[in-house]
Amino acid sequence: MHGLTPAIYARLCPSGEPVPEGIRKCEAPLVQRICDEILEAPRSVCWDDIAGLEHAKAVVQEVAVWPLLAPQLFRGARSVPGGLLLFGPPGTGKTLIGRAIAAQAKATFFGISASSLGSKWIGEGEKLVRALFAVATALAPSVIFIDEVDALLSARKGGDGEHEASRRLKTELLVQMEGVAGDQEGRTVLLVGATNRPQELDEAARRRLAKQVYIPLPCSAARRQIVSHLLRDEASCKHTLSAGDLDMICSRTDGYSGSDMKHLVQEAARAPLRELRGANVDLAAFSPELVRPINLDDFRRAAKQVRPSVTPTDVAAHEEWDRRHGAQATVADEDSDGEWGAPVAHT
Repeated sequence: MHGLTPAIYARLCPSGEPVPEGIRKCEAPLVQRICDEILEAPRSVCWDDIAGLEHAKAVVQEVAVWPLLAPQLFRGARSVPGGLLLFGPPGTGKTLIGRAIAAQAKATFFGISASSLGSKWIGEGEKLVRALFAVATALAPSVIFIDEVDALLSARKGGDGEHEASRRLKTELLVQMEGVAGDQEGRTVLLVGATNRPQELDEAARRRLAKQVYIPLPCSAARRQIVSHLLRDEASCKHTLSAGDLDMICSRTDGYSGSDMKHLVQEAARAPLRELRGANVDLAAFSPELVRPINLDDFRRAAKQVRPSVTPTDVAAHEEWDRRHGAQATVADEDSDGEWGAPVAHT
């Protein structure tokens, strides 16, 4: 079993087949670490769990989910990039989209951060990268999701401006990414990077993450959906919010990210509990059904505690990057830009 534990061998070779060649070339302890620390448990995430972002979800399904579900259709001229970059302000749902890709494509999910591939031993980081891609290939279809990808693949510096271990890890990661991008015989491993600072990415990394999708702040309708979804999911958090109250909340939260909206709802939902604490009620013995419903005043007070975490300057920077590099949304009757001529009528 190439030094693998019985559990890991059963996961990689469920039918008792020989260990794949890519796994045999990797050290067994590193394969074990990939499976134990990086391979995440399945989590069901559907597109309806992600408020708004209709353009982003449509692009992601076309270039990520469909090729993993039907790789035989995405060959040759229909082949898709092996890498996808999700960029935008923090807290807008980039990680959730990565999980949705894996869930909807019934793929294995690998959650990576800079610390996942770190090691105190020289050369072990590169070996971990090779083991990661070997395990992902063995468990294909797979999604390798790299959060804060700029931390691993920032622009390379010449001379003494970059540590040797960091440079070698970055080089190995780029080599493995090139291998994924170069496989045109149907996509089975997808690399998804997420970043709040796309301008800091290395040019070679940006080329490998060829499809770049902007994940913006939620619009008013999306913010309303977030509030309604959170309050609906928790039956013990009753509320008296009318449609007009929800409109008021959405109008007063322009500039809030999805994460900000979640924190706002949580802050408002705790307001009735503070009143019980002030009345010297034993919270440990108090029934959730007896807590008063959440109202608009709770949200008004919560808004003084939870402020937007994204500045207009950050938004403007991401929008400029989207104009220059992003996969832009198009409307059928607006496709003509004066250079390509009028849209072609399909019959």
